[in-house]
Amino acid sequence: MQEQKKTIVVLFGGQSSEHEISRISATTIMTHMDPNKYFILPVGITKEGKWLLYNGPVEHIKTDEWEKYGIPTVLSPDATQKGLLKIVGDKVKWIPVDLVFPVLHGLYGEDGSIQGLLELAQIPYVGCGILSSSVSMDKVYTKIIVEKEGIDQAQFVKVFRKELSHMPVVVEKIEEKLSYPCFIKPSNAGSSVGITKAHDREQLIKGLLEAAKHDRKILVEETIIGREVECAVLGNDQAKASGVGEIITEAEFYDYEAKYHSESSKTVIPADLPKEVVEEIQEKALQIFKAVDGRGLARVDFFVEKDTKRVVFNEINTLPGFTSISMYPMLWEEKGMDKKALVEQLIQLAMDQE
Repeated sequence: MQEQKKTIVVLFGGQSSEHEISRISATTIMTHMDPNKYFILPVGITKEGKWLLYNGPVEHIKTDEWEKYGIPTVLSPDATQKGLLKIVGDKVKWIPVDLVFPVLHGLYGEDGSIQGLLELAQIPYVGCGILSSSVSMDKVYTKIIVEKEGIDQAQFVKVFRKELSHMPVVVEKIEEKLSYPCFIKPSNAGSSVGITKAHDREQLIKGLLEAAKHDRKILVEETIIGREVECAVLGNDQAKASGVGEIITEAEFYDYEAKYHSESSKTVIPADLPKEVVEEIQEKALQIFKAVDGRGLARVDFFVEKDTKRVVFNEINTLPGFTSISMYPMLWEEKGMDKKALVEQLIQLAMDQE
């Protein structure tokens, strides 16, 4: 007897600065889902926050054209409904849903917001839960957790937006602990949006004001000179780590432009590192994933310090990209797991949470 097909909603777009990247990731994921096993319902969220059930060619999701094919739809938080409410004129149609695959990077998607809605609706979903999503999205709180784990990371200073009205006091606090150059980052923002590097006091002030446009909480970090490396984690209670990949870029740091638009940026998989360094990165990636109560997937980023070869934690991403240049799927491909198998594994891990 053939198993009944399950209905999976793939959520894409969203209101974050990574809206466009989300659409590309979702396209990759949908084209690698098994149509013989699943009914796939693409649901896009516009930049304004409007939910639309998409009913057009998959390739249009990468462009703004997708919105023309959308039908107003909401995901009901009512746990007795467990589904979508499609709105056509004055009529509402209920569509039952078995699972949601959120492909929403950044704010309102990777920070626990959408996970909270899905918990209310009691619909299983791919990826990390509310706690792990929110603390991993918040760079300051991730650093507090990693500090408790005794893992090396860059020295940092936390600043709140309201403190910037007393800028000389803030600058003095930062300069007492950190030397130039230093990085200024919004605590909650993805794809390096709002991040600047300050080589002097003037640039520090400008960077603080820029970061404050994106978040009320700001992280100022010392600069670690070294190689940028990434490790993928996959699994629930028995998670496993991939090999290690390296980011090589000519940009001063791996910002949004360098990630998605620069031809000089490239990835090297596997990274040319000593076996013991690779093993340390894998161990620490799993330790951090467990510390934030991760499940499903995450990508954990580190530096390998230039002179000391010290492994230094950078950040964790609980919903890493699935574009053609994204490290997460490439790291698993290097281990023999293609995108189709990876997507299927993520779906099964989510089903196991039921």
